[in-house]
Amino acid sequence: MSLWEYANPVKFMRLSGAVLPWLSAAAAVALVAGLGWGFATPPDYRQGATVKIMFVHVPAAMMAINAWMMMLVASLIWIVRRHHVSALAARAAAPVGAVMTVIALVTGAIWGQPMWGSWWEWDPRLTSFLVLFLFYVGYIALWSAVEDPDSAADLTSVLCLVGSVFALLSRYAALFWNQGLHQGASLSVRAGERMAPVYKQPLYLCMLAFFLLFLALVLARTRTEIRRRRTAALIAREARP
Repeated sequence: MSLWEYANPVKFMRLSGAVLPWLSAAAAVALVAGLGWGFATPPDYRQGATVKIMFVHVPAAMMAINAWMMMLVASLIWIVRRHHVSALAARAAAPVGAVMTVIALVTGAIWGQPMWGSWWEWDPRLTSFLVLFLFYVGYIALWSAVEDPDSAADLTSVLCLVGSVFALLSRYAALFWNQGLHQGASLSVRAGERMAPVYKQPLYLCMLAFFLLFLALVLARTRTEIRRRRTAALIAREARP
């Protein structure tokens, strides 16, 4: 069996319909367990109770970047293979990624204010993350502005390729520029940068929960996009003389 078989909308709808309820349930359980565990952790000796924002901020920031990377892969598949499900999956992921970006920006401001003394600083990583959000908005707007679905998929795929630069900058800005107020990665394999297990373990669970939530939302939205495409095709067929 080839993976490309599920580029067929009928097979995709059948498989996603079977998987989605289980995936949604797993996401809900992991989200409740992860956030409950995280918010029950003790205050940090330096950051106090504000450190608990990490359990929302870090997973949201991770998924904001990875959502764009998923859109990039789906866009490349559309450009090379012309599979409509991949283009619709990229379109479905964009609003989810945009919301994750907003959550990361807002929680980052709340987390950073006690540390920095201000709600916003033009830090390299923060600025690149804001630009990434603008790319999300532009991507969604471009899909809505172009009437022909294939032309819209082509144009948004090109935009996704360009926006991928800022998705990478959002991840590695603190490494490219040795300046800025934003802290380094919360999780790192470098010596001296390890997080205490009391925070690391619930954070891993929260990251898993946000990943499962992202998959569930993208599957549900892709199914909606396929149904919308089918409805538009039926209406156009009925309108023909």
